Amino acid sequence: MKILHTADWHVGKVLKGRPRLDEHRAVLRELVAAARTHDVDAVIVAGDLFDTSAPTPEAQALVLNALMALRGDGRDVVVLAGNHDNPQLLEVYRPVLGKLGLHVIGAFRRPDAGGTLAFTARSGEPVRLAVLPFLSHRYVVRAAEVLTGTAADHNRDYAARISELIGALTAGFHADTVNVVTTHGTLPGGAFGGGEREAQSIFSYYFEPTAFPTVTQYAALGHLHRRQQIPGPCPIWYSGSPLAVDFGEEGNTPGALLVEVTPGRPAVVRELTFGSARRLRTVRGTLEQLEGIEPGDDWLRVIVEEKPRVGLADDVRGLLPGAVDVTLDERFRPVPATRKAGSADRSPRELFREYLTATGRHDEQVASLFDRLYDEVTG
Repeated sequence: MKILHTADWHVGKVLKGRPRLDEHRAVLRELVAAARTHDVDAVIVAGDLFDTSAPTPEAQALVLNALMALRGDGRDVVVLAGNHDNPQLLEVYRPVLGKLGLHVIGAFRRPDAGGTLAFTARSGEPVRLAVLPFLSHRYVVRAAEVLTGTAADHNRDYAARISELIGALTAGFHADTVNVVTTHGTLPGGAFGGGEREAQSIFSYYFEPTAFPTVTQYAALGHLHRRQQIPGPCPIWYSGSPLAVDFGEEGNTPGALLVEVTPGRPAVVRELTFGSARRLRTVRGTLEQLEGIEPGDDWLRVIVEEKPRVGLADDVRGLLPGAVDVTLDERFRPVPATRKAGSADRSPRELFREYLTATGRHDEQVASLFDRLYDEVTG
């Protein structure tokens, strides 16, 4: 069977105040086209459909329409919650989308209650698909309690509990079935893409590749935005994000993964690349140097190598309309001012001008504006 593995859509993401729904619409159109072109039997969306737990109606409409398009031609579509998603919202979707043939898992479920899916692929192979949505430290304990029905042992760490849950979800894997696990989390050794939520990606949220049993033929992961394979007892892959989420990811190659798998054999994985989203690029230089840059249609982070002055950022945006983040090179950034002895003897005008000079911000227009405002307040 063929599986299209994708994750980390982050629909609703705003880049420095600039909406990106049109980019997401184009990227998801590429994803649907890939599902049709390669005639896949199933699609796995391994979490972070949305960028926030309270997505806008526009973001929800875009995601739901994409999921329905992926479901076309009778494909099985499996969706799980990531750390940016609202699991309760996905659970609201679950019964409605389930009637339409989509498998949506927002919260942990026992193997016999939807945590392990059993279906026959369009290509005829029997499939066992274990689904584990993102779990925080607090909820991984609750999930273990749901599984065992007994009081949790609070001394066991996060990795041990995740391993326990995956072990339970994969207990029904057999040699004559296609055995796949999908989850959303961090494995040690994974390279960060740059836009992940740091608090839910640190060491205390790691779990080991050994959590996946050797009978697994493919592990479809979400959370790290850079597409990559992780060494382990089976083929373990992060699909990466289908577009660069922020400037920390400008070196990534957005896309998805095409996976071919048959019972008893490790999956064969092929990388697909997408190019419809606007590229994120960092440029730097003086205004004169920036004037010679060809911006194209890229979103730009601009590092200016000049002293600060009023209107500098506006001048940069006038040269480069795609500039969404304008900062000063660290060599030209103002330094903290230090209080000098005898400052009580100087007027507010003198003190303000000393402050501007000491911090590298001196601009006569700013000083004159201060004088005018000071006169208005004290006059």
